[in-house]
Parts: sequence; structure tokens; C-alpha cells
Amino acid sequence: MQLTTNCTFLENELLDAVRLFKTRPQTITHAFTYKDGVFFNDFTIDDETFSFQDRGQVLNELVYKRLERRFAKLRLYEILSEKYGVKMPWGALTGIRPTKLAYTEIENGGDYKTLFRTMHVSEENIRLVEQNINTQKGIYEKKDGNTELFVSLPFCPSKCAYCSFITAPIDKTRHYIPAYLDALEKELSGASALVNNLRGVYIGGGTPFALETVDLERVLKATAPIFAQNERAEYTVEAGRPDVFTDDKLKLLKDYGVNRICINPQTFSDETLRKIGRKHTVADFYNAYALSQKYGFIVNIDLIAGLTDESVDSFLDGVEKATALQADNITVHCLSLKSGAKLKEECSYIENVEISDMLARSRSILKKGGYAPYYMYRQKYQAGNNENTGWTKPDKACVYNIDVMEETTDNLAVGANAISKRVYTALGKIERLGSPKDLKTYIENVDETIRKKRDFF
Repeated sequence: MQLTTNCTFLENELLDAVRLFKTRPQTITHAFTYKDGVFFNDFTIDDETFSFQDRGQVLNELVYKRLERRFAKLRLYEILSEKYGVKMPWGALTGIRPTKLAYTEIENGGDYKTLFRTMHVSEENIRLVEQNINTQKGIYEKKDGNTELFVSLPFCPSKCAYCSFITAPIDKTRHYIPAYLDALEKELSGASALVNNLRGVYIGGGTPFALETVDLERVLKATAPIFAQNERAEYTVEAGRPDVFTDDKLKLLKDYGVNRICINPQTFSDETLRKIGRKHTVADFYNAYALSQKYGFIVNIDLIAGLTDESVDSFLDGVEKATALQADNITVHCLSLKSGAKLKEECSYIENVEISDMLARSRSILKKGGYAPYYMYRQKYQAGNNENTGWTKPDKACVYNIDVMEETTDNLAVGANAISKRVYTALGKIERLGSPKDLKTYIENVDETIRKKRDFF
């Protein structure tokens, strides 16, 4: 497929709209102009021509760019949807944060439901956005100076077929751990001065519990001075896979004030676990869950819809089993093709007509189980163009997930492949600073990373 446009700013936006569809045109030619409050978008698609005129109130350059993107994607989506007879659950929306878009519309005095209907979002998904906003009440806060701390531990027992993170099996990266922890301690030692109002600490991976207890303690000890700035803050460790859980590691977390953990079975099928490259069993998950209960952690369970050869019934059986445990949070992910993942190398479009059914029916199960959706995000190349949604029991929502997904707080991120953010609420601006991705480069350049981060914050 070949796409040309006279507006380079819109090229990636238009490509995102095209990627929603499995069947695609051979050629797309696009011309954009703006005059006297009117946005003109002209398309030639496989020798068919289409012209559109849309009016929008342009208050400033930021709004102009937003409308420029919106109208171009909307009109291209409408052409392709009609051409191929396909409707997407999120319509012409390709952004990863639908709820953030809704908040923006509200804050500008608009009606997000009207906007979403204009963009052809399904009524079910409009309700999902509304439910997320309702659950976030009392947590959602846009305020300069609020900060989340993220600590990256990119080590895993093995690499899953769908994973795009920089992690490699720990047997191949174990020799980096001492130097990596040295660098991480160095970064964290100067981080306290960069934190204002601490909302939460999140130690993620990879699989943090892939580290030995003594190494994990080094990370927790280095993080402790920052957490001490607000010991009422949320403190989460994405413990990860159940086969690396031990009582010693859980007790260690409790001793350092951790109050939330993630246990990630991804599926309740041993056969599926084998096919995606996991080395644990469903029994291992139940053992890890039981072990964690005696320490009183708020627990999140991750599940993925659309894993290799998994049927609708098998996936829904996993959702039923997760709700039967009455875990505090259950996050339902939808399989996505990610650059760097083995799955992405094997196919270019996930075609699984059952995934949308999996998600729709899982929503019903979760609601009946007493859960409400509280955060969501989307990814490119996501099966069925669906979404990932976190579900929570009352008063158990993860503040970090809301803050990060809605981009309402600064995010001080340390470690390899960590992306820090500065949020300027009054200016409506977000700046990002990425750390080196691979372990060796991060270790060798940690002093430069510290300097850049100090200047950034």
C-alpha cells in the first residue's frame, strides 16, 4: 500500500487509520488545505476521488493541529469502512487514551459523547469511557508537581511470544545484574530532589521477582528515601510470574512498605502457557496467590484475550476463575502485535473474530462479580482494534495506572528503557525523556542519564 500526502504532519495519522483494516487500498493520495475556518481533505483511493469540508472552531495552534488530525482520520476511516463494509469498535479513534480525550473535551466545555459518536465509536465503548470516568472520581487530579516514580527491572525468566520489552531470558542477562543495580542505585540516590508531591511508586519489569531476594532488597533499599517523602503514597511491585514467588520476597516487600503487587498468570490454561513460552503452571499461580494473601497486599491479576489457540470458552473460564478469587484488580489485555515480539515477526495483522466476543462477555462477568472499569488504553495493531481495561473492586483502584494513562502527573522513571515525563498542566504540554534501552548502554551511560534527568526536572 502506497500513501502520499501534501501534509507530512498527517502521514502517520492517516497510516494509523489504514492499519485498522485488514484489506487495504493499493494507493491513497491525500491533499489537505485550510481556509477561513474550513478544513479541506481530498482523497484519491484506487482511482476513486472523495472530497470533504469540515468546520471547526480554531482557538489556538494546539486546537488547529487537533482538528487537522481528527478530520483527516475521520474522513479516511469513513471511506475505508464503507469500501470494505467493516466497522471498528472505536471507529476512527486511533489514539491510545480514549478517556484522556474525553477529559480534554469536558475541560474545553464540549460533550465527549457527541464527539465519540461523530468518530463512529460504538455505544458500548462510549459507556465504557463513562464508567472509567465515574470510577476515577476522587483519584483523577491534574495538578503541577504531582509525581509518580517508576523503577525499571527488565529481567524475566523467559521471553513470551507476544512481548516487545527489552527483556531477555534472565539466564542470558544475569551477568548484567550487579552493574545494573549499581547504576540504578546511583540514579535513585539523586532522585529524591526531583520529586515533588509523591503520589506513588511503581517497580515494574520485566519481572522484578526474577531477581534474587538479596538483589531485590538493594532496589527497595535504594527506593526507600523517596518513598519516605510520603509513606501514605501507593507502593506497587509488579511481582510478575508465579513461578518466581517466594515467601522471603513477599515478606521483604511488606517490610519496605509495599502495599500492592501484580501476579500475572495471563491465562488459566496450562496448554496456552506452554504455547506462549511461559514456564509456570496454573497451579503455580494459585500457590503464589495463596502465599501473597497472608501479607495483605492489594492484588492485581493480568489476563490476555486472544492468546495462541485459546478459545472463547477457555478465556472466559479464566475470567470466571479470576473473579472467583475476588482479586482486588483484574486487568484484561487484548493481544497486540508489538515490534520486537516474536508474534510480530510471524504475522502482520491479528485476525481473530472471537476476541471482541471474549472482551464483551468478560465485561459482563466482571460487572456481575462486583468490578468496575477504572483505566484503559489502546495499542497499535491490537486484535479487533479493541482495548486493554483495568477492573477494580470498590476503593481498590491503582492510582499509578490512572495517573500514567491519563497523563496527569510527572513521571520520574529510572532504569533502562524508562521514559520520564513532565506534565505542564497550564500549558497543556507534555515533554518526554527516554533512558537508553539496552542494559549495557544504560550501565555505561548512567552518569549522562542522571545529568539529563536532573536538567529535565
